[in-house]
Amino acid sequence: MAVGIHNVDFSAVPGVRLAAVASGIKKNDSNDLVLFEFAEGSATAGVFTRSLFAAAPVTVGKRHLASSPARYFLINSGNANAGVGDLGIADAENCCKALSELTGVAAEAVIPFSTGVIGERLPVEKIRSALPGVISALSEANWLVAAEGIMTTDTRPKIASRIFRLGSRDVTITGIAKGSGMIQPNMATMLCYIATDVSCAQSQLQALLTQAVGKSFNRITIDSDTSTNDSCMLTATGVSGADISSGGESADVFARILDDLCLELAQSIVRDGEGATKFVEVRVEHGATQAECLAIAYAIANSPLMKTALYASDANWGRIVMAIGKAPVTIDVNKLDVYLGDVQLMQAGQKHPRYSENQGAAVMAQETIRIVVDLNAGEFSESVWTSDLSHEYVTINAEYRT
Repeated sequence: MAVGIHNVDFSAVPGVRLAAVASGIKKNDSNDLVLFEFAEGSATAGVFTRSLFAAAPVTVGKRHLASSPARYFLINSGNANAGVGDLGIADAENCCKALSELTGVAAEAVIPFSTGVIGERLPVEKIRSALPGVISALSEANWLVAAEGIMTTDTRPKIASRIFRLGSRDVTITGIAKGSGMIQPNMATMLCYIATDVSCAQSQLQALLTQAVGKSFNRITIDSDTSTNDSCMLTATGVSGADISSGGESADVFARILDDLCLELAQSIVRDGEGATKFVEVRVEHGATQAECLAIAYAIANSPLMKTALYASDANWGRIVMAIGKAPVTIDVNKLDVYLGDVQLMQAGQKHPRYSENQGAAVMAQETIRIVVDLNAGEFSESVWTSDLSHEYVTINAEYRT
């Protein structure tokens, strides 16, 4: 089940080829091995999970990215290659080496990624056997195929594109993402790959990606859990000839469009949250600090009682108050105004005198819901996006390994 619109339109990015094949990792014989190939001279930036149990491909990928320009991303779904110690590191490196032998690039030019079940060895031989087929299938047109190939519990692929003008040149930026559960990223999303044909210095590209992630993937939650494999990548091929390395207006335009594309992909993850029937924005306004706003927003967005009330369309606004009260902040509750959509629930810390249960129930019955908490204490505001908690979420996770 997923909420709202589902866009599968995309524009190919010059300098990027992709492919996806079935290697046999997944039991249903669907595509589970994805390959990205980037034009020589491309620059790549990455943001990775801060989980203490970071998966082997995260460790290897960070090391490779620091030592060599990336020419290939090798991604498997169905197995996370996490929680298996040094054997996982060796498995990830062996896959990179196998691809390097077939393509002629250095093993360090291959960045590995995995997603799926934690605690099981990566089936390296299945991946090695599938590499010739995935290389031969490489095409600029395979973005949607790749988006489908990285899915696990996702019900639909997540893809977004923009074509825009920088100076006298047309520029393309396209991204795909996967993620449906184990989502409150402590950096980015479960897996996200964005490419553009602008030219950009790697250090600037890293700054742009870090900024975009902070406004998008680090503002979503399904279940408050951070994946061992979270990775978000941005590659610039330079094929268009548009150069944003010197900053200025072109760099500002690109940054705004990148931010917007990342937000679209992040929100598409929430809309496809495991068992989701509601798409919810929790906005905290006029706080004394950014951290204060985020703490309250996440307290509401991650509350099981609040999320089950959303699923039931139950206008129990006491659950919002409860969630605010558990946030690790110091606020004056007598200043709070709380809104559910356009309906004011609370005024100055008390139930609004004209609020009725029917008003609240009408908002809660909607598929898209906005909760606003006005602290009336400062100039900072933050939004977090989340979903409800349904019977289907429990079923998906209870049956994940079976």
